[in-house]
Amino acid sequence: PCTGSCQRTTPTRLEADEVRLVIARAVGEASARGEAATIAVVDRVGNVLAIYAMDGADATLKITSTEGEAALVDGGFERLDFIPSALGAISKALTATYFSSEGQAFTSRTANQIIQENFNPGEGNAPSGPLFGVQFSQLACSDISRRFNGVGPDQGSHRAPLGFAADPGGIPLYKNGTVVGAIGVMADGIYGLDKQIFEPEFNLDEIIAVAGSFGFSAPRDRRADRVTAEGKTLRFADVDFEDLASDPAAPGVGANFDASRLQNVRGYNDGRVFAGTAFGQPESGVRPLLASDAGFGELQDWTAPDGSPTYVVVDENNQNRFPPIAGTDGLLTQEEVRDLLLESMRFGWVSRSQVRRPVGDYSRLTVVVSDTRGAVLGVVRAEDTLVDAIDVTIQKARSVAFFSSTVAADRLSAVPPAEYLKPETVSRGEAAVQPLRESALGPYVAQTRSFIGRPNALADGAIAFSNRALGLIARPYFPDGILGTPNGPLSKPAGEWSLFSTGAELDLVHNAVVRHIAFVAGLVDEDVGRNCTGYSGLSDGLQATASQFAELPNGFTIFPGAVPIYRGNQLVGALASSGDGADQDGAIPFLGLDAVSRKPGSSLNNAPPSIRADQLRINGTNLRYVICPQAAYLGSTEEAACEGL
Repeated sequence: PCTGSCQRTTPTRLEADEVRLVIARAVGEASARGEAATIAVVDRVGNVLAIYAMDGADATLKITSTEGEAALVDGGFERLDFIPSALGAISKALTATYFSSEGQAFTSRTANQIIQENFNPGEGNAPSGPLFGVQFSQLACSDISRRFNGVGPDQGSHRAPLGFAADPGGIPLYKNGTVVGAIGVMADGIYGLDKQIFEPEFNLDEIIAVAGSFGFSAPRDRRADRVTAEGKTLRFADVDFEDLASDPAAPGVGANFDASRLQNVRGYNDGRVFAGTAFGQPESGVRPLLASDAGFGELQDWTAPDGSPTYVVVDENNQNRFPPIAGTDGLLTQEEVRDLLLESMRFGWVSRSQVRRPVGDYSRLTVVVSDTRGAVLGVVRAEDTLVDAIDVTIQKARSVAFFSSTVAADRLSAVPPAEYLKPETVSRGEAAVQPLRESALGPYVAQTRSFIGRPNALADGAIAFSNRALGLIARPYFPDGILGTPNGPLSKPAGEWSLFSTGAELDLVHNAVVRHIAFVAGLVDEDVGRNCTGYSGLSDGLQATASQFAELPNGFTIFPGAVPIYRGNQLVGALASSGDGADQDGAIPFLGLDAVSRKPGSSLNNAPPSIRADQLRINGTNLRYVICPQAAYLGSTEEAACEGL
């Protein structure tokens, strides 16, 4: 079994004939059930290797919550009817491949379990999922994620057209113990979620995807159902190979593949079948750090105790996209950025992973430093860490720097409102859009000030927000998960809230995402730009245009993993990590920054305790700033890693 280094020692990828075989097996299962499906296959960094639509497959999908709730929720992405089915299949596949590694195999069903308002879904009065809010990352408008270049697979990570999926039907694909991509399926016409997970469900999309994964299935010991989080077992799939109506091992199964059914989907694939890239090699956009990479100092400093190298994100010329640099605002030096990255990586090397198998492995992280203007000052990665982290860790850092600043209130209030479209008013092939209503960003500022009792909040820089604290005020219930309580001020209230219409997190990027969907659907001529915020004019024939919003060009996120950086009482940037557990993600940048603060001559520090968001007491409940895992360190009995910091 692979434990993180197989791709380094033996580069592995999906070949074009294997992509065809995956699709053929999925087609065989759909045909055996008398169904038609749209199928997408991606490689590990999100290159779309093929998109296939069976004869009779639905051209469009409908985004919706479960039936009873859907009738109550109008707005966001709920029930829009002009979204190409291929986009759902791509997002499901990207979810599965981005959340999987040699240490854990997750599916879009796993994502369904860990991103809803209760964990487990259907368990009332339980806190929200550990990745609550992650669905609005890897956005099509992100300035970080890559796009189809019109030639073939290139350096990742790539964008997800609908963000991350909570709808079952995305299954990772493995070869020789290492993840090489994923399959995503849309067959039932609904891009939704499973709100009650206590009884197994039969899901058409999932059974077809499972058939496609035959011969490329995840190692049993790495599947999500061998992983626990907060004492609860995760879900991988509710069906298995014995549930298939077809025989994916039958001779001649490859004949199910009909090249005429390959789809040209604007912005993702031009109707061809491609081989994937080998992860960890320059062609994938992620490779080991080299002595020639500038700004890192001694290469041996960046080697983990097990001998694995640190990795960086590179472009088509094999040049580091995010080397350590000084802040564009003049508040952090290059040396300080390097130290912040290195000390955080060192804590990852000695910290116990929550979700990797075998048990006892260290936390494989992506670490990011940003400045107060949203500029990325450096990115480093451990070997075999998750691909989603390239975009989302940057999103985390930018989020806390922005909300801890003095400009957040003015900037949010000036953003054009989210323009919700009337559900089911866009006929297939027609851009007859009718506006429903607008959702302005300014009221979220006013609600936050009232909720926390600070009339100048988000303008005076007097509150240091971590992502964990932001997340707690962006949930539909406060305290977290307690049914019947008020919503947090950055969230829609219960009844208006759904996983596809959440509040400020979605409203900030809503217009840009819908604009991109309209481009793929052929309703507008130009794709969305590399900026997710500030779009307006959506209800005018879907012709949304953007104003500049430099601080949050890939939106913001509300699950743990980032803390602001201070020099005394001055905000100077943010430090973030993402990898192998929500508590680990939050604790490691906190500990890494503390380690830098103790270096001789350093003047950097964590936020002064008096201004941290956990000093805010709301309705008898304090916000949280950082949660440090119990027994956080490998080979140590220390119980309180963050005590007194």
